[in-house]
Amino acid sequence: MAIGLSEEHEALRESVTGWAERNIPVEVVRAAVGAESEERPGFWAGLAEQGLLGLHLPEEYGGSGFGLLETAVAVEALGERVAPGPYLPTVLASAVVHAADAKARAELLPGLADGTLTGAVALTGALTGTRDADGALTVGGTVESVLGAALADVLVLPVDTERGREWVALSRDAVTVTPVRSLDLTRGVATVTADAVAVPGERVLDGLSGPAVRDLAAVLLGADAAGVAAWCVRAAADYARVRVQFGRPIGQFQGVKHKASRMLVALEQARATVWDATRATGDEFGLAAAIAGVMAPDAAVSCAKDAIQIFGGIGYTFEHEAHLYLRRALTLRALLGASSEWADRVAGYSLSGVTREMEIDLPEEAEARRAGIRAEIARIAALEGREQKRALAGEGFVMPHLPHPWGRDASALEQVLIHQELRAAKVRLPQMVIGAWVVPSIVAYGTPAQQERYLPPTLAGEMIWCQLFSEPGAGSDLASLQMKAERVEGGWRLNGQKIWTSVAHVAEWGICIARTDTTKPKHDGITYFIVDMKAPGVTVRPLTEMTGENLFNEVFMDDVFVPDELVVGEINEGWRVARNTLSNERVSLSSGSGGTGSSVPDLLGLASRLNRDLTPAERLELAVVVCEGHSINALSLRVTLKQLAGAEPGADASVRKLLSTSHAQHVAECAVTLVGPAATTAADMKLGDPGYWNRAVLATRAMTIYGGTTEVQLNIIAERLLNLPRDPEPGK
Repeated sequence: MAIGLSEEHEALRESVTGWAERNIPVEVVRAAVGAESEERPGFWAGLAEQGLLGLHLPEEYGGSGFGLLETAVAVEALGERVAPGPYLPTVLASAVVHAADAKARAELLPGLADGTLTGAVALTGALTGTRDADGALTVGGTVESVLGAALADVLVLPVDTERGREWVALSRDAVTVTPVRSLDLTRGVATVTADAVAVPGERVLDGLSGPAVRDLAAVLLGADAAGVAAWCVRAAADYARVRVQFGRPIGQFQGVKHKASRMLVALEQARATVWDATRATGDEFGLAAAIAGVMAPDAAVSCAKDAIQIFGGIGYTFEHEAHLYLRRALTLRALLGASSEWADRVAGYSLSGVTREMEIDLPEEAEARRAGIRAEIARIAALEGREQKRALAGEGFVMPHLPHPWGRDASALEQVLIHQELRAAKVRLPQMVIGAWVVPSIVAYGTPAQQERYLPPTLAGEMIWCQLFSEPGAGSDLASLQMKAERVEGGWRLNGQKIWTSVAHVAEWGICIARTDTTKPKHDGITYFIVDMKAPGVTVRPLTEMTGENLFNEVFMDDVFVPDELVVGEINEGWRVARNTLSNERVSLSSGSGGTGSSVPDLLGLASRLNRDLTPAERLELAVVVCEGHSINALSLRVTLKQLAGAEPGADASVRKLLSTSHAQHVAECAVTLVGPAATTAADMKLGDPGYWNRAVLATRAMTIYGGTTEVQLNIIAERLLNLPRDPEPGK
């Protein structure tokens, strides 16, 4: 995946990547590392000819007329090669000039777009400025650590005046630029000194604020950071597949798998947050950019460090490229400022009520389809109670992606429209709970008689199900199950125990997998049954959870008879049916807060009820949770947009699932921190905020266990997305 999603963005990325492979091979990077002084790279003219310097600029100034997102796509692609030279500082400078009023645009932007001018922006410190009686501005002082200043023709610099923080664009010959030995060996920094420089009026960049400039920097430097992280993830995974230790590839060791998977998670969070910031405007841009400022630089640093760890000794050598990426990542983070500073901005926005709505830009044909859907839902909205629920089920609105007659065979676009119109009409879908996982499997593998019997009442929320999969010795490793099903006249007899069975004490029916052939390999010889939970021999024993409640149960089956007509799918092929159920279960468990109420809006509501200012530590913890929630929402939107375009969700979907399972835990833990000493109150929702959040802390511990443990999900990401070797079979 990459920052851009559309076919056009993918084509742009491929074009930039292909050009960079031809023009910026590792030898060019190494030559920049070994050079005595920084110079414009030989490929600079080619970069300009490709139009990459002006992607975000209007055509009237020599640009391509696109936006910040397109430039972020190019920055990421070049960041993957740690491309030397002033590309990033130049496009940042032109973005800042373009964000100011129109005075300097006509003079500076064409040259910055065609490569005849290079630029740089100071992100730390400020010059001082005074105005004479005529309002003419004179500036002086020094700013340090200006990326690309040694090669810049135009320097965008902050100035503190009696009016506050202002920005000016000075020519190179008006200031003194002193290169500084840079941590990043591929791209230099320098000190810029101005000595009583008179600033022409057209070079004062009115309409800019310090936060606005830093927000643009967070997006573009964040895109560079995403490129750094992307190389680290790919290179480390490639190495882990072939490096053999102790007789097998190191990518087969779970510790390496999990490290590589966490790297991918950090990368996709960085990409999603940078992508979303390019789309935001107004205060939402400030919030989204601040979140990118938290996520992207830290992702680059952590991925670079972990890549070196996976490379081992060779990664620590100067001859290997890994240290160049760590140097680049550390430099980007230093230039932007500590993530804790950005986190404080996130907290400030969030506590003041600024939120980021993840809205979908739908294609033109959407409105034509919306009218019919709205009319159908309006008719159903006029109904009440059970009649309304049955109408929703009968018209296919409950699970519209399913084929007729159980769904509407709805496209991704139609599903989005249905969701929007149901929400607008304030129509709530039936609560199917476990039934939401059962329905797709019966649709796919059930007989017509099973479908007619079970699907209508389940879709209407009138039939309660439980899932009889886990056993004391087979949790995430379901293929190790021991429950036996023996052939008898007219059906099967089931014997064994299931555990962690949600709502089994009230369920009417259960879906159960049992071993029907012990001679077959463990994933074979399993059959999928529908079990009457009131049948003779079924014993349900509630399990008291750490909350003191009883949602889970253990279920014992002693000679429980299941007729042949309640076998779903083929005999001994039940694992295929179970995988269908599990895939739907994991999607459901990963959406929202899992019924705990532990969401960012809930957390912010608590913060407002405290009627006190949060401490710096509390603001930091809250911001981290807000950033995580925002990244999950951005990933979800990216998944939806990819589906609308007919593409596979890819890494976004898997990363979203993994993050969602632990997010509610992090929300609840942050809330308990805010509650303070009152968190000694019992875990009981009736006892106000302390009791409510204490219950949430306990309840959410289950989130990273059921539906596939975090560790299993990390293995899946490593094996399916990074192509690392699968775990060896036991005994091999």
